[in-house]
Amino acid sequence: MMNRLALAREMNGLTPAAGVETVVHGIAAVCDPLGALYLPDAGILVVSDLHLEKGAAFARRGMLLPPYDTLATLTVLAAVITRYDPKLVVSLGDNFHDRVGSQHLPEEFRSLIVNMARGREWIWINGNHDPDGTVDLPGRSVDEMFYGGLTFRHEPKSGLQAGEIAGHLHPSATVRRREKSVRRPCFATDGSRLLMPAFGIMTGGLDLRHKAMAGLFDRASLIAHLLGRDRIYSVRFGNLSA
Repeated sequence: MMNRLALAREMNGLTPAAGVETVVHGIAAVCDPLGALYLPDAGILVVSDLHLEKGAAFARRGMLLPPYDTLATLTVLAAVITRYDPKLVVSLGDNFHDRVGSQHLPEEFRSLIVNMARGREWIWINGNHDPDGTVDLPGRSVDEMFYGGLTFRHEPKSGLQAGEIAGHLHPSATVRRREKSVRRPCFATDGSRLLMPAFGIMTGGLDLRHKAMAGLFDRASLIAHLLGRDRIYSVRFGNLSA
């Protein structure tokens, strides 16, 4: 996860994207190695599962984690926003790790988000961790958003859902290279729906073969776009390691 932070710091938003083009329900999209999805025709940048203030949420429960997750995640987010300069940013839920995360957000982090949102629209999709929306942040909170035949929501609905872009499950995949297994967060798409990787620096992943993923994709068409050090690696589902 920290590789994305290092990459963001190196490029300072200036390096051309080494992403992979895909199509979701007829809409062109770019999977970026920093974990964001960009829809060039609409100027929409999509991220998911930021889980901001996760360290603070654990601290409130008496469990101490390194308190650097919010700054690290926002640093990566700022880099990808600089790269694409989107008209609209859509954050697909679990934007904060708990219900009070945005209310208690330190002012320095609030200012970073305000600066990123300046001159563009911002939509916060409500997630299961933060169902009540955000407090004193730019943009608006909604349960779902619709655009051009696409539905943006936090939790994927069961069964095949054409045009759905969702988060929540934090997809990851494993490939085997030179007798070594490598596991990475990934975008998962069969061309009809797409699941986003978790953008939060301290957020883990769920393997595409997990039972929670069953029935969500046409596996014959399913491709995992794995986040690499500075590029995307696209692997068909049948070629992934168990």
